[in-house]
Order: sequence, then C-alpha cells, then structure tokens
Amino acid sequence: MKEPIVVGINDSGANEAAVTWAMHRAAALKLPVVLVHAVDDRWMSESFVYNEMASKAATKLLGTAKARAAGVEPTVDVRTALISGTAGYALRKRSKKASLVVIGSGTHVRTGGRLTDRALQIASVALCPVAVVGEDQLNNRRGVIVGVDGSEESTQAVAFAAAEADREGQELTVLHAYPMPGSWLQKGLPEGSFVEQFMEEERLVLAETIAGLAEKYPDLVVHKVLATDPPAQALTEAASKAKLLVLGSRGRGGIKRLLLGSTAHAVLAQLPCRTIITRVRRVKNTK
Repeated sequence: MKEPIVVGINDSGANEAAVTWAMHRAAALKLPVVLVHAVDDRWMSESFVYNEMASKAATKLLGTAKARAAGVEPTVDVRTALISGTAGYALRKRSKKASLVVIGSGTHVRTGGRLTDRALQIASVALCPVAVVGEDQLNNRRGVIVGVDGSEESTQAVAFAAAEADREGQELTVLHAYPMPGSWLQKGLPEGSFVEQFMEEERLVLAETIAGLAEKYPDLVVHKVLATDPPAQALTEAASKAKLLVLGSRGRGGIKRLLLGSTAHAVLAQLPCRTIITRVRRVKNTK
C-alpha cells in the first residue's frame, strides 16, 4: 500500500481546512488518509474517570472528522487512529510511514501574530514533509514559491516544489534571499570588488539549484528571483499571494542539532499561505 497522508486532528477552526486540503490531495494522488488524534494523559491517574471521558470525546471527534472527510472525497480510504501522548509524539510516530503529515495552523494565527506551538513542534519533529494549513481557504491564488540557499535541504525542496507545480499546472518561483553586507562593511572594501563577487556567487547558487528542471519538466514555467531582504521576510512577502510555499527544514546556516531552521520557523510563525516543510531523504548504505 502507498504511504498514507496523515492528518492531525483537534478541535481548532483550522482543522476542517486541513482535512479538506488533505482529502483533495489524497484523491489526486490516489493515497489513503489516516486521521490521528492524541490524548495527552500524562497528568491523569488510572483511577480518574477523566481517562474514559477523554477517550470518549476523542473518539467522537475522530468520528466527526472522518464523516466530514468522507463527504469531501468519498472515494478516498479514510482511517482513524487514537494515540496516547502529545500531538508531537503521535504525529512523529505516524510520520515514519507517511508520505505527508498535514496539520491545521491552530487558532492563534493572525497577521503579524504567532503560530501555535503545536504546529511548530510537529513541523520540527516529523520524519516526513509537513503541510501547515491555515483556516482561510485562500481561493484565487496562483503559483508555487520555494525558498533556496544552496543547501541539500533547499535543493530537495526545489525538487518537491517543482513536482507540485507541474502536477497542479502552476508556475514555480524559486527565490534566493541573501542579505547584503552592512553598509559600514561595504564602505571599507575596494569599490566593486567584494560586493560584485558576493552577488555573482549567489546567482550561481540559484542557477545550480534549479539545474535540470527544464529537462525534467519541459512545460513548467520557472521564475528565478534574487532578493537582498532577510530570507523569512522575502519569502513571506513573495508567498502572500501564492497558492503554496515550500521550504527545507533547515538551511545553509542552520545549526545541525536544530530540527527546524530559523527561516522555516519564522515563516511558519506568520504563515502567508499553505506551507510545506520538506525533509532530506537520506540514501541508506546497503554495503
């Protein structure tokens, strides 16, 4: 069986939008869907009736979500799973054998506001790509945006984004943002030397990242964009009218021990549109 799309279920307003988006994607890709809800019972005692109450409420929540999902795409195989523990634990566990984890952004997202910790946690710990879907349906938007910086993560994010754009008949914008050296530093350098070399190196990063796309997707329209704003700002602005934003989990400047890079974290905290955080696929050594 093909790896399913896993959807995190809770009682937030964004939950319905996440389920709807996941079901449409599952129908298009002919994939099953698993609706997962976590009951965090760490604070409960076995003697408390709250355990049974929480289980019943969770089962009812999953049943309602399953019925709604079936109404969106009746042909998709939908299953449910109830797991004890935190949402991060439950969805990380399921992400080991999933093609994509989909979560709603939560109820604490507003313009200039912060994304709920739940979505950030799940995007950080999942072992497969994670899609974060806001409450707004975002109709009449066009284009797929992908952020790049020359890292392995961003190169695979481009591959993912190109496949998405080609399948959806959308144009792809590959954006590379690199803040320029401070003016105080530029003044101390020989005119035209360092800055020109710096910019040329960044153009090369962008060119190398998209190499091969034209051969693989001959009908895909690809736009290359270089920006000198901070990456999170440039990506958020570019994606404000886009249908989808794709990012690698970490970038060239990321600290390896961090599972979610600062740019991805900052973008998710503002969520300009539906956003997918990809993961590097490691090739196992069979020798």
